[in-house]
Amino acid sequence: MGCGWRWRHRRGGPGRPPKDRVIGFSIKRVTFVPVDERGVPLPGEPIYLMPDELEALRLVYLEGLTQGEAAERMGVSRGTLWRVLDSGRRKIAQALVEGRPIVIVPPAPG
Repeated sequence: MGCGWRWRHRRGGPGRPPKDRVIGFSIKRVTFVPVDERGVPLPGEPIYLMPDELEALRLVYLEGLTQGEAAERMGVSRGTLWRVLDSGRRKIAQALVEGRPIVIVPPAPG
């Protein structure tokens, strides 16, 4: 199951092909939009939360797994899980601080 575009270049050529990441849930596209005190949506460019970022956040913060356990469930290294988790946390923090919408991107089919 793919989770979006990941491409790496090393020494002028394509890097190692990315491994598929295991996503343990299915979700349709969801958007969280901040509103003001009158209920009017606040303007702003949306921040896109990728499926692997949401899965890492779910496993570590909702299910209470360690990073090692979560990495094993997702089929990635602990370092990769840490980077994905950090990216998801930063995106959520940025959306909250700047009042921007959060769009959860569904996993790519296949």
